[in-house]
Amino acid sequence: QVQLVESGGGLVQAGGSLRLSCAASGRTVSTYATGWFRQAAGKEREFVGAVKRNGETAYTDSAKGRFTISRDNTKRNAVYLQMNILQPEDTAIYYCAAAFALRNPSNKNEYTYWGQGTQVTVSS
Repeated sequence: QVQLVESGGGLVQAGGSLRLSCAASGRTVSTYATGWFRQAAGKEREFVGAVKRNGETAYTDSAKGRFTISRDNTKRNAVYLQMNILQPEDTAIYYCAAAFALRNPSNKNEYTYWGQGTQVTVSS
């Protein structure tokens, strides 16, 4: 059992930055893959990026070069999503999710546990 809690969302101007946190309990974050997804109003939930169990990261094209995922295996036991050069189209609720046998990081159906989400709003 894994519990995930996102935080760090908020309102930011275009071009700004935010760092989202995904605090985990139940298991150490290095023992599973963590994905970040987002869902804008009226749209499907979409993949942003993921860190695999071995530490490798994967990103969607729109996130490459702007977003960075990192992982803290210490007692913080958290995964972070650093988002830079934010644009209004990045506005969404951001979710983190845990997967134990991940083959396709972008497939949300492979993730077992989800957080409640944190709202990110980017103003123009």
